[in-house]
Amino acid sequence: MTEEERLMRLAIEQAKKAYEIDEVPIGAVVVKDGEVVGAGFNKRETGKNALYHAELAAIDEACKNLGGWRLWQCDLYVTLEPCPMCAGAIINSRLKKVVYGCEDYKAGSVKSVINLFDLPYNHKPEYISGVLAEECSSLLTNFFKELRKKKSGIKNAD
Repeated sequence: MTEEERLMRLAIEQAKKAYEIDEVPIGAVVVKDGEVVGAGFNKRETGKNALYHAELAAIDEACKNLGGWRLWQCDLYVTLEPCPMCAGAIINSRLKKVVYGCEDYKAGSVKSVINLFDLPYNHKPEYISGVLAEECSSLLTNFFKELRKKKSGIKNAD
């Protein structure tokens, strides 16, 4: 297992926490020198707040733990390609690198819909996509499959 896979597995653990509380399973960790300094998972439904994305929670915790808003020595690992809001937070927090699992063809703002990192902002994070993509994607697929079953009233069906 590579170091990127090891760290993505930590983000997947965060995503599973979201899954357990019926949230869209997206998880993120901020890492400095191979150690997690911030972690978070999606809580938009339970928190009733559009800002409660996994990346923002992980960035917030990292800033608090490190005592500042500049995370230039840190990397972010997230299970789903960041949306525009989260890509903006990544740029603003000066994260060095973003590693994500699966692409988001509806709102992905690192590669899929638009690459905000390529625009002429004052900071341009590096990024790597596709790390444990199948596992990250399966979490989301299974979650939405179960959600559709719940909404339709079907029990124990595949």
